[in-house]
Amino acid sequence: MAVTAELHIDVASPNIYFCHKLIPGIEEQTGVTFKYIPVLLGGIFKLTNNQAPFLTYQNVKGKNEYMRLEMQRFVRDHAMNDFRMNSHFPVNTVMAMRGAIVADMEGFVKEYFDAVLKDMWEKSLKMDDPEVFKQALVDHGFDADHILNRIQEEDVKQQLIANTAATVERGTFGCPTLFVGDEIFFGKDSLPAVEQEILRQQGQL
Repeated sequence: MAVTAELHIDVASPNIYFCHKLIPGIEEQTGVTFKYIPVLLGGIFKLTNNQAPFLTYQNVKGKNEYMRLEMQRFVRDHAMNDFRMNSHFPVNTVMAMRGAIVADMEGFVKEYFDAVLKDMWEKSLKMDDPEVFKQALVDHGFDADHILNRIQEEDVKQQLIANTAATVERGTFGCPTLFVGDEIFFGKDSLPAVEQEILRQQGQL
């Protein structure tokens, strides 16, 4: 049976950007293509009583400072020279993630995420501003009017809700969450273990 790999993704987190940038290397090494599942991080937090780390640790002396240092090291070590912390962070991603549902339904989800992650974490755009979002879609060659119309439709809204509830049911509490078959992994630092698990399920380990 073929090995399946999934990235459950909301563009809200820089760690999602990092995973997206590194996943092609894992795909090349293993021959497994990751499926991208659009979810809403805010919805996950609500369903799991979780919150963003910068809020969780805001009163812990040195913790957020260390997390920023660790991010800088990760960017350096992986030569992600285009990365730029979004100056509008945190950004409400409901609009962008409904757009991802449209892209998933219509067969261009990876191209969509590649574009929107660049807008969020390279161009530092305020992607919860409708005009900024529309112009970004246009700049990437997407049919902006079509996407903006579709994200108002109930089937798109309900699919994002359903994806979010389903990922929480599988054990997700934040993003990035990855699955290899039924095995769950969390965070960018789990990527080596993700690759190892793919190889294990392929019978190469």
